[in-house]
Amino acid sequence: MATDAPPPSKAEHQLPPTEEFVRVQESAEFGELRRSHRSFAFPLTIAFIAWYLLYVLLSNYAGDFMGTKLFGNINIAFVFGVAQFVTTFLIAWWYSRHAAAKLDPKAEAIKSRMEGGA
Repeated sequence: MATDAPPPSKAEHQLPPTEEFVRVQESAEFGELRRSHRSFAFPLTIAFIAWYLLYVLLSNYAGDFMGTKLFGNINIAFVFGVAQFVTTFLIAWWYSRHAAAKLDPKAEAIKSRMEGGA
């Protein structure tokens, strides 16, 4: 099976020294990358956990409410349960878009500078 990728380089790849990693980690650019990730991930994680706990608490303590039929055999508990899965996939999709637009370019710039020794 042929591929279009070039063969791996035979040259030994040297990692930057530890001091270089520390310098990059302490840089403003890396701090901005970390802030960008945290400002997206932490609030969304807290919101999802709150949403999940609401579902669990309502299931345990509000059985009559959760058992309310909406149509046919579909009740509020079923709709909330399906919404948990939908929410999970939406968050994953949203994070993927955020990472591609905001995080990956910054991370790639840092990585290329470290690999290039600039």
